[in-house]
Amino acid sequence: MHPGCHIEQVYLCRDPIDFRKSIDGLSVLVEQALELDPFGSALYVFVNRQRNKIKALYWHRNGFCLWYKRLESEKFAWPRDAEGATQTVSLQEFEWLLEGFDLWRNQPHKTLHFASVS
Repeated sequence: MHPGCHIEQVYLCRDPIDFRKSIDGLSVLVEQALELDPFGSALYVFVNRQRNKIKALYWHRNGFCLWYKRLESEKFAWPRDAEGATQTVSLQEFEWLLEGFDLWRNQPHKTLHFASVS
């Protein structure tokens, strides 16, 4: 995320989304489907069906920012049993999620060591 950007809430969208959506499609999803304020000081996080990619959308001063992460192996832990369209986590818990921790089972991803890309 952008240095100096103040994030008060992190919302994980529980249902997987179509990853062809970008800033416009995701901001509409936040506003209409999730009924949240896309211009607020919050981070909105989305996952694909395979749970190996996430996108994070947030508003910073004068425009939207979109952050993307793809795992080369394993999957992101994601809330399944929570009620509602979103699960709220702290910024620290989101960082743990990015590191591979299952906030619901507390097991990190394995660290991968590759010698080359191909």
